Amino acid sequence: MMVKAAIKEYEVIFENNLLFFNDLLKAKNAFYVFDRKVWDLYKGKIGHINENNLFLLDATEDRKVIDTALDICEAMVGMNAKRNAHLISVGGGITQDVTGFAANILYRGIAWTFVPTTLLAACDSCIGGKTSLNYKSFKNLLGTFYPPDRIFICPEFFSTLTEADLKSGLGEVVKFNVMKGEPSLVALERNMQKLLELEPAIVNEFVRNSLDFKKGIIEEDEFDGGRRVLLNFAHTFGHAFEVSSDYVIPHGSAVALGMVAANSLSQDRGLLSAEKARRIERLIDRILLDYATELIDSDVVLEAIRKDKKQIGSQMTAVLLGSDHDLTVIHDMTESEVRDACAYVQEYLITRG
Repeated sequence: MMVKAAIKEYEVIFENNLLFFNDLLKAKNAFYVFDRKVWDLYKGKIGHINENNLFLLDATEDRKVIDTALDICEAMVGMNAKRNAHLISVGGGITQDVTGFAANILYRGIAWTFVPTTLLAACDSCIGGKTSLNYKSFKNLLGTFYPPDRIFICPEFFSTLTEADLKSGLGEVVKFNVMKGEPSLVALERNMQKLLELEPAIVNEFVRNSLDFKKGIIEEDEFDGGRRVLLNFAHTFGHAFEVSSDYVIPHGSAVALGMVAANSLSQDRGLLSAEKARRIERLIDRILLDYATELIDSDVVLEAIRKDKKQIGSQMTAVLLGSDHDLTVIHDMTESEVRDACAYVQEYLITRG
């Protein structure tokens, strides 16, 4: 899959096993950044890397800061290569953010290859070029647009994810494939068990579908000035559910619950049929851990939605799904609608399955 960006065209390559690392280890002028946990799990399968060209990253929120990116830059300054250096990073979304930022600022931009090791990063954030860093108490305040030159997606990495992280990634997979249309929804219904079992060909198929949908939007609106807002479907509520739960509910699972909330609002507005909403909920049933209703606090959710950086002005904006999988941006979501949607999600958590 090729993705067009303003500064370059980049490639997404799908692999079924780790043999592709043989070529990555032969790359010229390469410097490698690994999520430390990924390195500990897979170093025996990947091969030898000179410790002088290896940086192990503790991929935690407190390390997703500019100082970490500068540490990587400082380590790479010692290489003989300069603007011809090649940064190869392996890990999830935090690793992507830190290394993408470093690759962008070092020598005003160097070659960058990214290997996402979480399903969440593979099906969503690996394309689009966004990097985000935390600054002091501000989350994702600093950032750039700088896509990798190549992305390698290999489902073998997902086999060592925790159940929570795997199901979080599946939340985004379901979201994208629901957005893509009825044929993709039917395919999800037929193949959910194989997805849960991480059958490589099936995982790659649905990750490809997810990225293909996102690709069509970001190529038209790379810098988030218009149509890219449609990717915010389920995120208005999803981000707020993360905040309300104090991040006990991980991102992709919060997005899955965000679909439930947004779809209940769509039903109330006559945009989405009850039958289609139930079909989507049955899929979400299978990819969601049990979460207490107390994690969804409508007061906190309302405050979080109003503070969301993607909101414009004093009105509340959301993206809603229609029965034909059409997406509608509304700017007049009311407080009572938000509270009703939260109550619906709480009831769903009690009665689902």
